[in-house]
Amino acid sequence: MVEMIDIYDENMVKIGSKERKQAHLDGDWHRAFHCWIVYRDKKKDDYMVVQRRASDKALFPNALDITAAGHYESGESIEQGIREVREELGINISFKDLVPLGIKFDVAKVGDVVNREFDDVFLYVHNQDITEYNFQLEEVSGLAVFKIDDALEMYAGARKSIQARAVMAEKTARGYERRVVTFGVTPGDFIPRTDAYVYKILILAKRLLNGEKHLVI
Repeated sequence: MVEMIDIYDENMVKIGSKERKQAHLDGDWHRAFHCWIVYRDKKKDDYMVVQRRASDKALFPNALDITAAGHYESGESIEQGIREVREELGINISFKDLVPLGIKFDVAKVGDVVNREFDDVFLYVHNQDITEYNFQLEEVSGLAVFKIDDALEMYAGARKSIQARAVMAEKTARGYERRVVTFGVTPGDFIPRTDAYVYKILILAKRLLNGEKHLVI
């Protein structure tokens, strides 16, 4: 089925719609939804949950990425973008519970793909063990969780890697099997960005969990 998305000019004014694949080849500006899940546990430790992209993704297979994200279908509102969280993670949440961080401007070229996005970015505070998520196997090969303070130190250059706990789904002859593992994470395990996107999200997540209100990407 052909996926249609709305396209925009440089001032975020809608100018039409186009097949998603063609929009990426033409370098058209379009919009996407990003939701990062964070939480503080009973021991007062702060955590971030990220997804591991499916192994058959055309771009950046198996890379760590935003907890849930995706393009808006043509005609969808920002509020309707929350379907990405429901579809990818299998949790039912309300848009009003998201914490808006504003719009990130994302520009990158990978092979023939020219990605120009206006990304609506949100944080969501949700303390659920990663083994309890019913994530979408077609899009997500696993979920990982790590301490925000550890990741902040890593992105500040104080350490080369951090430890993460993950639940991974592997395809076998009997279907998908899930297993829990621990592994080391480096900045290079995330999708490369032209800005310090993950670092900025970690900072904002820490501020949110500390009770701060004025947060913007």
